[in-house]
Amino acid sequence: MGEPEFTALGVRIGKGLRSLTRAGQVRISGGRVELLTSYGSEIDSAPVQAVRASKPWFASGDRALADLNGKRYVLTLGEQDPAPGEPGPPAARRFIEAVRRAARGGA
Repeated sequence: MGEPEFTALGVRIGKGLRSLTRAGQVRISGGRVELLTSYGSEIDSAPVQAVRASKPWFASGDRALADLNGKRYVLTLGEQDPAPGEPGPPAARRFIEAVRRAARGGA
């Protein structure tokens, strides 16, 4: 298996109003989207074609919604610098684009 197509660390993962972890991980690798705790335990995972990722209209730029296995998760990804001195796109938008790209089979 190659490098993950997308990885975000320090992600707050919530379900409804309940926070599942405040420092989790989101990873897209091997055709799967994985939500992990800070210890690496799996919260949920699904094939990327079955995942729906979107931007909530009511939230700031660092939040995304992910529907996995019939469950909706709110992801607060935060900003991560792609290169020193360059702000880059918000992490939530990068996650949504990565899910769509992986579902199409592109790299």
